[in-house]
Amino acid sequence: MSVSDDSPSTTGGLPVDLLRLLSDPLRARLIRLLAGEALCTCHLVEETGASQTNVSNHLRLLREAGVVTTEPCGRYTYYVLRADVLRRLAATLSDLAADAERNTRNRRPCP
Repeated sequence: MSVSDDSPSTTGGLPVDLLRLLSDPLRARLIRLLAGEALCTCHLVEETGASQTNVSNHLRLLREAGVVTTEPCGRYTYYVLRADVLRRLAATLSDLAADAERNTRNRRPCP
């Protein structure tokens, strides 16, 4: 899974894999928590109540997709949310909403 603009998982300009990735409830919670501060796995386990293995697996997916980056700090690894990825997603959705507003009267005739 990748957040690049030329990803084969883009359908009609929408990053389908990224939307699917963010739609998982635990990953959405992790993203919300990381929006507030960089956190390590132990903090995220404590905040979510999920198992360490589960949190680590979700963080791996987010890291592989480029949604988070890691920063080593001693024996811990902190996860940092990449705001640029969320801004690009927000811009894509905003453009889609603008298209929908402009084209509400367009109708394709039925055969």
